[in-house]
Amino acid sequence: MNRGAAMAAGAFAVARYRHWRLRDRAAILRFHQRRLGALQAHAAARFAFYAGCANRPFADWPQLDKQTLLDHFADLNIARVPAKAVAEALARGEDRLSGLAIGQSTGTSGRRGYYVISDAERFVWLGTILSKTLPDALWRRHRVALALPGLSSLYQSASEGGRIALGFFDLARGVEAWADDLNAFRPDTIVAPPKVLRWLAERGKLSARRLFSGAETLDPLDREIIEAASGEPLREIYMATEGLFGVSCERGVLHLAEDVVHFEWAPAGGALVKPVVTDFTRRAQAMIRFAMNDLLELDDQPCLCGSAFQAVRRIHGRQDDCLWLPDASGALRMATPDLLRNAVVDAHASIRDFRIVQTAPDVIELFLAVEAAPEADAAASAALSQRFVGLGVTARIVVRRGITTPFDRKLRRVRRGDWA
Repeated sequence: MNRGAAMAAGAFAVARYRHWRLRDRAAILRFHQRRLGALQAHAAARFAFYAGCANRPFADWPQLDKQTLLDHFADLNIARVPAKAVAEALARGEDRLSGLAIGQSTGTSGRRGYYVISDAERFVWLGTILSKTLPDALWRRHRVALALPGLSSLYQSASEGGRIALGFFDLARGVEAWADDLNAFRPDTIVAPPKVLRWLAERGKLSARRLFSGAETLDPLDREIIEAASGEPLREIYMATEGLFGVSCERGVLHLAEDVVHFEWAPAGGALVKPVVTDFTRRAQAMIRFAMNDLLELDDQPCLCGSAFQAVRRIHGRQDDCLWLPDASGALRMATPDLLRNAVVDAHASIRDFRIVQTAPDVIELFLAVEAAPEADAAASAALSQRFVGLGVTARIVVRRGITTPFDRKLRRVRRGDWA
């Protein structure tokens, strides 16, 4: 066993141990206190950004967001590498800088994020995610098909393990270009965005017995179609450029990865919250109190799988995708994607897909599939109008037919247009 595989196996064993050891919230809290203390000592000593923070309570440490991380990139990684240098190296086709692996986000929000990560951290990531998705990976062989955006050295490291055969499928080429190759690969596990899994499901090409949705929000519309076609439960992997945040248990409940990440919560309206994440495993680059834009609905009920890790009822999308519409006085009010999505889907049984785009401050374009019933247009428009009345906002709704699904970027069913 090579060094990388040994490190991944060690991380796998540690993650399995913590899965059984951290059996209640009190144990998780004690564990987090220990790990936060060690991380604070490391960060204060190694990252210039945290100079002078050593004796401050963790709750008083500064929060990061994407812009702060980019502005202070060199002060937040051990190699003192600036974000510009990472961007230039990636543009040259390089994936390493100053002895560290480098990568970037997809830039869905309009600007790319960058990261640096050590080889040791790559294998800790690998061992951790394998422990949650393929808990028998140390003694049973698997064939895993990966169709994820920005396949970086982080994912490629998984192919260095002897018992896992990985097939990589490029989303930028479009699923039509490699669907037959995926089936020829004979995967027992597929990890892909829900739009890809749905495309395969609708064409009878879902051959794997284990399916994971990742890289974008899983809509119940897609889940229903995928599970009906496969006869298997669809599980989720919740991760981003900033780290691995959660994986569904075998019962299909998404649990946060509280064995490697500390979560704080910022209110986002109603039952929705936004996570502020601190990754215990990151030492090459600080990921401490990073404020995410994701909108989560937590579940306080204990999961039947027995895990004490926080359960998530649903990820509703990102705050960037909330629409801002005028009320009677002209002031803008927020409409979250889940509210608009539910209004459209519940309006008519023939609606199996949709897009909502705010194209002006008071104009909403609603796109429905051509297959939807003729009366679906009026039903969906009326349902949205009623929802807007309930929110105290106004907007003109334009209904159009025809939907295109991009495979080279994240699917966002509800979004603000370029005017915003």
